[in-house]
Amino acid sequence: MIKRKFKQLVGLKKEDFDNYVKDGQIKLQNARLIPALKTGDEMALTSILLSSLRLVKEFRDNLFKDLKLSRSGKFYFFSEVSFPDIENSRMDGLILIVKSGVIKEAAFLEMKNKNNGIDADQIIKYIDLSKKLGVKTLATISNEFVSDPSHSPVDIRVPKSISMFHFSWTYIITQAQLLLFKNETNIEDEDQVEIMKEVLFYMENPISGISGYTKMKQGWKELSDKIRAQVPLKSSDKFISDAVVSWHEEEKDMALLLSRKLGVLVKSSPKSKDSIKNDIKKICKENCINGSLSIKNSVSDIKIICEFERRSVIMSNKIIPPLNKGTIGRISWINRQLENCRKKEGDLFNSLENKIWIEANIKFARENLKVKFSEIEHLQEIAKGKEIQAFNVVLIDGLGASFASPKKFIELIEKMILCYYEGIVQHMSNWKKPAPKLNQID
Repeated sequence: MIKRKFKQLVGLKKEDFDNYVKDGQIKLQNARLIPALKTGDEMALTSILLSSLRLVKEFRDNLFKDLKLSRSGKFYFFSEVSFPDIENSRMDGLILIVKSGVIKEAAFLEMKNKNNGIDADQIIKYIDLSKKLGVKTLATISNEFVSDPSHSPVDIRVPKSISMFHFSWTYIITQAQLLLFKNETNIEDEDQVEIMKEVLFYMENPISGISGYTKMKQGWKELSDKIRAQVPLKSSDKFISDAVVSWHEEEKDMALLLSRKLGVLVKSSPKSKDSIKNDIKKICKENCINGSLSIKNSVSDIKIICEFERRSVIMSNKIIPPLNKGTIGRISWINRQLENCRKKEGDLFNSLENKIWIEANIKFARENLKVKFSEIEHLQEIAKGKEIQAFNVVLIDGLGASFASPKKFIELIEKMILCYYEGIVQHMSNWKKPAPKLNQID
C-alpha cells in the first residue's frame, strides 16, 4: 500500500492513482451505464453520460474536441470523486487520459439537472482544487443555455491556467442525435449505435430532469413593455442585459432545434466578450436585436431581427440571381424560385405568402428596393434601369402582445424558423456562373 500523501493528479502514474484510491486518499465510483441509483437522480444522469462517452467513440470524440482534450490514449471515467485530504468538495465527474501509464490530461465535470443552476461558490472551490491538482479543464453541464461553450452561466473569474466550458443538456442530446443521422459523422460500430439510442431514450424522457430552453428572462418582457411605452432606455439598465442574454440563449436553442431536425450542426452567430455590451447599445439606439443561423450547404445564412417597437420578427436569406441576365430576367428568376416553393410545399407556403417580402439589392444604392411577394410585378417598374446584385427573401411576422411573453415568444419564433426553412429556404439556390467554353477555331 502506498504511504506518501497524494498531491498531484496530472503527471501521476495510473498505477499510483489506483493505489491512492485503495488507501482512501481518492474516493470515487466507476461510471455505470445502468447505475444503481434512483431514476432522475443527478448522479444517475452523470454516470450514464460518462459511460456513454466511454462506450461510444464518436460521441467521445465530439465532446473531447469541444473540451480541447486529446482523443488518443486510454480513457477512464469516474463519478462522485473527492480528495478528502485536500478538499471536502465532491466532484460529479472525472475524466482521465492516460498515455504510457501516466495521467497526461484530466477534466473535472459538474452536472446539474431539473431547475438546478450552476453554483458560483461551488465552481470557485472546484477551480481552486483544479489548480492544486494540476487539472486544466473544468466543464459544467446543466439545463442552462449559453451562446458558446467557452461562456458560463455564472460570472466568475477563471485563471488563465484553467479552461472552463459549459454545455446545456440540449446541446449534449443534439450531439448524440446527429450521430444517428445518415451522414459523414455516423457511429461505425452497430453495437455502439444501439448504446447511443438507449442513452438518448433516457435523456429525452422528462424523468431524467433534462429540459430545453422554454422561457426568456423576465428582462425580455420588461424591455418590450418599456420600448412599447416609449420609456427612455439606459445601457446600465439590468433588464436590458437580461434580455440580451436571453436572446443569445434562444438563438443557440434555435440552432440546436434546426440541427436535430436537419441532421447537421447548425451554428448561431459567434459571440465575443463584447457581444452583450454591443447588443445593449444596439437596443438602446435602434430598439432591435439581431442574430443569424448558419446551415451547411444552405443557400445562405438566415438573418434574424427582433424589432421591439413593432413587436415583430424578421427572417431573411440572400439569393444571388443570374448575373448574365437583365433586370426583368433576374426578377422573373426569383419569382420562379418562390413559385417552386409553392409547388413543393403547397399549404405551408400559402400560409406564409402574405408575410413574404422581396428585397432587391441595387448596385451603388444606399437602400434596397422592397415589395411584397404578391406584388412582385411592381418590382419590375421601380427597378427599371437599375442593376440588381442580389435578392433577400424576407419573412415578417408581427407577434403582437406575444412578443413580450417570455414563454410564448419562444414558441412562436421556433415555429416560425421551422416554417421559414421548410417552406422557403430549403428549396432556394444561388445562380452559378456557367463554366467557360472552348472557343471554336476554324
